[in-house]
Amino acid sequence: MKFSKGESVLFKLRNLPIKWKITIFSFGIVLFSALIGGIIILGTMFRMMEEEIGQRLLVTARTVAEIPVVRESMAEPDSWREIDPITNRIRIINNVDYIVVIDMNRIRLSDPVKQRIGTPFHGKEAEEAFSEHTYVNKVKGDQGTAIRAYVPVMDAGHRQVGLVIAGHLLPGIVEMIRSQQRSIAITLFLSLLFGIWGSWQLAKQIKRQMLDLEPHEIARILRERTAMFHAMHEGIIAIDNQERITVINDTAKRVFQITGDVIGQNIHQVIPGTRLPEILALQHGVYNMELRIGDTLIWSNRIPIRVGDKTVGAIAIFQDRTEVTRIAEELTGVKEFVEALRVQNHEYMNKLHTIAGLLQLGQTEKALDYLFKISEQQRDVSTFLTRRIADDNLSGLLLAKIRRGKELGVDVVVDRRSHLERFPEHLDHHDFVLVLGNLIENAFDALAHVERDKKEVYVSIEQDDELLSLMVEDNGCGMSPETAERIMERGYSTKQGENRGIGLFLVNQVVEVGKGKLVCDSEPGVGTSFILTFPMKGDGQ
Repeated sequence: MKFSKGESVLFKLRNLPIKWKITIFSFGIVLFSALIGGIIILGTMFRMMEEEIGQRLLVTARTVAEIPVVRESMAEPDSWREIDPITNRIRIINNVDYIVVIDMNRIRLSDPVKQRIGTPFHGKEAEEAFSEHTYVNKVKGDQGTAIRAYVPVMDAGHRQVGLVIAGHLLPGIVEMIRSQQRSIAITLFLSLLFGIWGSWQLAKQIKRQMLDLEPHEIARILRERTAMFHAMHEGIIAIDNQERITVINDTAKRVFQITGDVIGQNIHQVIPGTRLPEILALQHGVYNMELRIGDTLIWSNRIPIRVGDKTVGAIAIFQDRTEVTRIAEELTGVKEFVEALRVQNHEYMNKLHTIAGLLQLGQTEKALDYLFKISEQQRDVSTFLTRRIADDNLSGLLLAKIRRGKELGVDVVVDRRSHLERFPEHLDHHDFVLVLGNLIENAFDALAHVERDKKEVYVSIEQDDELLSLMVEDNGCGMSPETAERIMERGYSTKQGENRGIGLFLVNQVVEVGKGKLVCDSEPGVGTSFILTFPMKGDGQ
């Protein structure tokens, strides 16, 4: 591809290193500033010179007007013979270009040009001077622009008898510059020298702060980082100390279904419930926390952004766990279902063996009575759960736990007054399956090593228009005060093995999302009860 000469020069200029660009640009500004400053200085010098010349001309004209010979001979014939030599001497002494003396008939009595003596003066700018006015003005004459001073000549009776005009030609710009060329040259040289040095130092400093990168390199890195930022699988949201969104990537927008530009908007208005602003108050990070924001379950790390010792914002990096959790809960449900089938199979095998034994003994009536009894019990539990618990997932979980309890020798009793019509705001069946499942399993663990005639887990679910209360109580081993205080901590457990200390931590997370309350009452050797209360409205009102 060929470039024209102009295009080639422009291309080379565009590809100059940033250091040279800044130097040239700064030097151009210095040069332009020096030029403007020089023009202003020259203008000021001209004004000062005009004022100085005007004052000198006034003094000269007054001197001539006050000479007695000039005043007394103004009205005499051939007075120019006495006046002209006097004015010429004064002109030379005071270094003015010309002095013109005029009588009241406007006839020249003195003039540097001898041929003009005795001729009329036609200058209209002197009209006011013939009315006894003294002044200075600037006029443009045959020889150039001049400053003139006009002073009336008064006789002994204070009557005007003539006029003295003292004039001095103004030098041109070129002459002015030539007269000051040494000073101008030194000033210009020093200005340009320090301008170039300062521009070079500024360019070096800027280049150092830019990590010695050129603008096109910075632009390329920015485009690459922006593309990487938006391509990340994790969502990223940052806010400033005014809780306004400063950064948000495409993943975060997709997770929270945000459209449009939300930079600069308050995060509470865009995404309520992120709990990111609380990091500004905490002044420390919160890691690996599960949060439910609307219908979205996320796993987030939230940390403050600091500049020096000052917190200027906060950033959240999170992953959407909604789908993963749903799949995990479905798998857990399948596991519970398989476990329930295994328990049911084991239970039914025992019952079939009992019926078969009665039949072999010829006890047909007893076999039938036993069969009817167990069928009625099974139907009674299923009917109760279906009628009182509106969610099939929760009913299935309770049924599975009842059968699981029978296998473990534990009676799982569901309060006959229990009922559930709908879930509180911000919570769903996944949350209640998690809560009930973990609490009942913990109760089974508490009863595993207890010697009692009757082991029991009591479950109650009550609901009205304002509150939903859930209680799980056991008569197991109970907890010490230290254990009861730390039981909600992530990773804390009294049981041995890996992946412990998670269940109650997740239960507590659900309580926080639902803005509820959890009360644990436990006594060693007596048992433990958990009471959870949720407002039906998420704001707790």
